[in-house]
Amino acid sequence: MRILVFNAGSSSLKFGVYDLSGDETQRVKGSFDRFRGGTCELKLTVGDQRHDATPALPDLAAAIAAVPDLMSAHGVSGLDAIGHRIAHGGARFAAPARLDPATLAEIETLTPLAPLHNPANLAAVRLAMQVWPDLPQIGVFDTAFHLSAPAFATTYAVPQAWRDAGLRRFGFHGTSHKYVALRAAEAIGQPVDRLQIVSCHLGNGASVCAINRGRSMDTSMGLTPLEGLVMGTRSGDVDPGAFGFLARELGLGVDRVEAALYNDSGLKALTGSPDMRDAEDRAAAGDAAAQLAIEIYAYRARKYIGAYAAAMGGLDALVFTGGIGENSASMRRRICDGLEFMGVTLDHDRNARPDLAHRAAPELQAWGGRVRVIVTETQEQLQIARETAQALQRAAPVCLSVPVAVSARHVHLAPDHVQALFGAPLTAAFPLRQPGNFAAHQTVRVEGPKGAFDGVRVLGPARGRTQIEVSRTDTFALGLTAPVRLSGDLDGTPRVRLVGPAGTVETDGLIIAARHIHMHPDDAARWGVRDGQEVEVRVTGTGRDMTFSEVLIRVQPNAFTEMHIDTDEANAAGISGAATGALIRPAGVGPGPGPVSGAGSGSEV
Repeated sequence: MRILVFNAGSSSLKFGVYDLSGDETQRVKGSFDRFRGGTCELKLTVGDQRHDATPALPDLAAAIAAVPDLMSAHGVSGLDAIGHRIAHGGARFAAPARLDPATLAEIETLTPLAPLHNPANLAAVRLAMQVWPDLPQIGVFDTAFHLSAPAFATTYAVPQAWRDAGLRRFGFHGTSHKYVALRAAEAIGQPVDRLQIVSCHLGNGASVCAINRGRSMDTSMGLTPLEGLVMGTRSGDVDPGAFGFLARELGLGVDRVEAALYNDSGLKALTGSPDMRDAEDRAAAGDAAAQLAIEIYAYRARKYIGAYAAAMGGLDALVFTGGIGENSASMRRRICDGLEFMGVTLDHDRNARPDLAHRAAPELQAWGGRVRVIVTETQEQLQIARETAQALQRAAPVCLSVPVAVSARHVHLAPDHVQALFGAPLTAAFPLRQPGNFAAHQTVRVEGPKGAFDGVRVLGPARGRTQIEVSRTDTFALGLTAPVRLSGDLDGTPRVRLVGPAGTVETDGLIIAARHIHMHPDDAARWGVRDGQEVEVRVTGTGRDMTFSEVLIRVQPNAFTEMHIDTDEANAAGISGAATGALIRPAGVGPGPGPVSGAGSGSEV
């Protein structure tokens, strides 16, 4: 499949053509910028040949209209679709979307949340629709990757009416963060769902993202691209009280303050230039303002990295990307210095001369460093092309029926804990539907710092590691915060006390079980799904119709095919007994390149 990708800014256009079969070759890489005096600068690479020029194109519309002839002149044809980068998709667009007039109108309502970016993105889409009216146009949203973040990371502590109006944290650079996480995992040789990664996209726009086992958990940008790090012309974090202060002291209205925070702040405000290269040159020449700006920039980034490592409960890799992240060895050094206590150590020779050619992702950590430090060139356009192709395959959903089972709180025990708690092997009270599993006669008391649960059923047989599965509501009763995990993924989980008739055990392993479907291999083959694939399940007829997203398929020999949810999820969907859901998978998305691991699974903003 051959995809043309547009990444439009207010005064520039980046574009690329990708062949997604085989090695995902980029056939064309180009950009138009510096529109002035009726001309612009064109930087164009076709294959391995450069064809830079100064064409007579006065504006962005003329540049987009020129792309078909430009590609034809270099023998590039046969496009299947056009993928567009869209900065803000709000809460509505959690995945790539086919762009039509109704969708564009919906995106346009989000312009106040990304006033520098969405108008330019939409203008490019409309122009492309005129130039290629017969090609599918797909929007890929910077915000979509971050919609997996938990509510406690996206909710502002403000009045309910404000939140009802849409005030929440979204985050940006999602396409970049997603790409570099996947690329880092590939370089490390581990599936991304087994890693805890902090991604630092540092450029004219900059953000940090906590990627916990493949999903965005938190990110430094918020409702708009203003929050977070110091940027080229944007302030990053500022006390909201500044609006009232500036109104009282300087007579500035909201519009003037907001415009200054977007356009006249950041490095530009501190040094007079939005370019980090200028700041570094001036700092080396003794400019005190530039020196302070660099210290502020590095400190803010380092603070977020440490916070996100703490939020995830660990760190496997720190990844730098974006213009500054890729090219400034001194900024990488400044940010990493002081993080040795958490296992981040740089090899200074590696850091000074990384080779990023051919999508390389070199490691920069010192020998024996516990945390991988990686730098790689972000490939947002490639990721947009990938997601555009996937969106085309999701044209028509296929619905299949699957039974839904509700799991109350329960415990799986390791053999030594069975002996410590009961002094005897587990005895089966009744079989479970998953072959070979049973509910035991034995129960335990589960104790946390705030409360306890008596009579929690033990399920057998004994397994390699003790696991306690509870609902989110249960964690508040216990007084603990438990992660949502797949069964068996227990590293870094909270400790609780288990009390049995023969003794007590202090153990980790407390989790909220991620929703999943146990599936027999025959059903997986018949339904065209694979181990590790995520699907949606729609439950209706309960009075509270609900669609469960991010439901993981777990294909296991001899499994009884059914979906497992916890009591909180069942209550939300109005399920009180036996239930059936419609499993929805994308058409054309069948068995893939392999299962997830273990137990389960450029541009500037």
